[in-house]
Amino acid sequence: MKEDILQTIIAHKRREIEAQEQAVSLSALEALLDTPMPGISMKQALRQSPFGIIAEFKRRSPSKDWIHRNAQTEVIAPAYQQAGASALSVLTDEPFFGGSLKDLQSCRSLVQLPLLRKDFIISPYQLFQAKLKGADAVLLIAACLTTGQCKELAHLAHELQMEVLLEIHEESELDHLNPHIDMVGVNNRHLGTFHTDVSTSFQLAKLLPEELTRVSESGLSQPETVKQLREAGFHGFLMGEAFMKSPRPGEALYNFIQALQV
Repeated sequence: MKEDILQTIIAHKRREIEAQEQAVSLSALEALLDTPMPGISMKQALRQSPFGIIAEFKRRSPSKDWIHRNAQTEVIAPAYQQAGASALSVLTDEPFFGGSLKDLQSCRSLVQLPLLRKDFIISPYQLFQAKLKGADAVLLIAACLTTGQCKELAHLAHELQMEVLLEIHEESELDHLNPHIDMVGVNNRHLGTFHTDVSTSFQLAKLLPEELTRVSESGLSQPETVKQLREAGFHGFLMGEAFMKSPRPGEALYNFIQALQV
């Protein structure tokens, strides 16, 4: 895996957004949103749940290639909800993750859970897309943004009645925290090398503000690890590959939650 995969993805994302804006302008998207209505609170759902599993709809990744090529939202999203997911994360990046905004829109029509748009968000345009397609929350990745960009996008997300999950990978990125951040996520997978180390969450746990809902992301596959992370102060656990590699992701999630209760 190349060291500069994140830069490659962001460069492609800029071209993608430019093409999308040429097809449908930002002002046209704004016109479609008259008065944004509040969505379902993801941070409340995580804090109120005894398990806090954010089940991810994810067909592929740059590090593992195809995980579940023919995955269908119509099958998996309702199964996730029935199995006990606290929220759903939906990958909307197509070239690198095999997702789309259609997946997000489909999930919105299928479940009554908080939906997170997971993508490499670098433009206000993507926030309007997210709201229009039914997202309740959006992911902002510190490694993709300056502190100023992060604050501006988080502020706009709040204006659009969406919550914000800020993803960090190391202590230096804590400077991206701002008053518009609702949840802070520690990604155990380095976005440059894709090396995964769950100890990253434990190392950063004591540095995270107590008032923020805390999420551990990536590399989670064992119930015991989730139990230990909860003891360390985490409220949410974003898991995709652990379930999506199964022929029946909903059943895999159900079995995982059952194991958490032992």
